[in-house]
Amino acid sequence: MGYNGGMQTPVTIFAIAGSLRAASLNLALLRAIAQIAPPTFEIRIDTGLGNLPLFNPDLDADSLPAVAAMRDAILAADVLMLASPEYAHGVSGPMKNALDWMVSNTSFIDKPLVLLNTSPRATHAQAALRETVSTMSARVIDDACISLPLLGSGLDAEGIASDPVLRQTILDMLQRIRAFF
Repeated sequence: MGYNGGMQTPVTIFAIAGSLRAASLNLALLRAIAQIAPPTFEIRIDTGLGNLPLFNPDLDADSLPAVAAMRDAILAADVLMLASPEYAHGVSGPMKNALDWMVSNTSFIDKPLVLLNTSPRATHAQAALRETVSTMSARVIDDACISLPLLGSGLDAEGIASDPVLRQTILDMLQRIRAFF
């Protein structure tokens, strides 16, 4: 991040949706963010969460392509963005599995991180997610973490991006990320 010949270098955000559902609200939100983000941001949405093997500390993470790819994508990004559903008052299994794989490397240490919540009533998973990433030494950008009332809205990425209130909330969130740097 900085300036290059008068041009502002884009903030790169690696975004992970914690659901494997094709119609995931979390993924729809990340796609909406990518659609409306100004050119001062580069949003890279993870597509490999479902490819991660179940966490097993006996396995060598460096020899597992899906784990190494996620680690490298997190390390390469300026900001990590996590959008995870809540299942039975907990973080989704795929998201927790991904986090477990990242514990043994440096990808989260001092990594600026934003938590997104698509259901404001889903507070248990958000609290657990915050605790986990804080334990992993990520730097949560508190004023950029948002909850949006998307559960039951029927909105897809285009609907989220075109809703004036949601759009403004997302743009404000991106501005707070930019201000962090």
